[in-house]
Amino acid sequence: MAQKTIEEIMNSEIILSVEDLVIKFNLRGQELTAIRGASLDLHKGESLAIVGESGSGKSVFNKSFMGLLDGNGRIESGSIMYKGKDLAKYKTEDEWIKIRGKEIAMVFQDPMTSLNPLKTVGKQVQESIELHQNLKGEEAKKLAIEILNDVGISDPERRYKQYPHEFSGGMRQRVVIAIAVACNPNILICDEPTTALDVTIQAQILQLLKNLQDKYDLTIIYITHDLGVVANVADRIAVMYAGDIIELGSSEEVFFDPKHPYTWALLSSLPQLGVKGEALYSIKGTPPNLFKEIKGDAFAPRNPHALKIDFAERPPYFEVTPTHKARTWLLDPRSPKVEPPPLIKKMQDMYVKRGDIIEE
Repeated sequence: MAQKTIEEIMNSEIILSVEDLVIKFNLRGQELTAIRGASLDLHKGESLAIVGESGSGKSVFNKSFMGLLDGNGRIESGSIMYKGKDLAKYKTEDEWIKIRGKEIAMVFQDPMTSLNPLKTVGKQVQESIELHQNLKGEEAKKLAIEILNDVGISDPERRYKQYPHEFSGGMRQRVVIAIAVACNPNILICDEPTTALDVTIQAQILQLLKNLQDKYDLTIIYITHDLGVVANVADRIAVMYAGDIIELGSSEEVFFDPKHPYTWALLSSLPQLGVKGEALYSIKGTPPNLFKEIKGDAFAPRNPHALKIDFAERPPYFEVTPTHKARTWLLDPRSPKVEPPPLIKKMQDMYVKRGDIIEE
């Protein structure tokens, strides 16, 4: 299947729409605001990567689409619209069971703990089919074997009868993906799907997900802290920091023409972009305390280019192109012009040389 252009993606149907979502947790008598008014539209058939440091809210944000928040967490306000229904208002397991798996499925980050060690892998895939696809017995088994084959498990009839301990880490992750795909969902959320795997297997798993997306007509959300991992599979990238999406654009725009200082810092930290003999860039400071109210731009205390207004007022989204926006006062026409770090400047130059036009 031909790769869709960013314009085609943006013109396709919005399958999930999140508006001003606020999620809070009660911890030891205190209240923590994990998601601070995040908004996002997910388009049918796209691959969207949500990136950010550990603790930025990526997993919590996505778990809220499936009713998987911990017992001490709650959606305080905002909406999650899916097929005309607001999932943010769902309270009971009976409501969520119609969404979880069947409509929105998730691949968790550790295949070692995602599988039941006491059941054969085939039976675990078959359970998903029987629960969500109204197939039973031999019919369900046949489809389970077909899906195991689709996820790249050779000799699936024999492997169907084996247990998780007889599989390598990469093969277990393929089984976990098979279980999610067997639910026949519209949206597949992949939470750090390659974290526990070595680099060669990572590339295979990402290619597998790309192939499955075409075959099963999936819309995929990748959750990762590593921009490099999703460089070749994501159509769009949403950058999260302290519970909010601070930059959103096509993969090319976020990689080659990032606008938020936090995105600059994330890209500069990529080992793949490091220069031999030079120390790898690291982001100074620590993320803000989410138990406290955040004033202004959450990244301001770590931002060497922070303006006075960054400490006082939260920036709105500024549109860079119709497909690219960022929450930073540096994009305000009244702000002083700040040059991005040398590495980012170099990437912008590469972008221009390839014939793309960057709007100033």
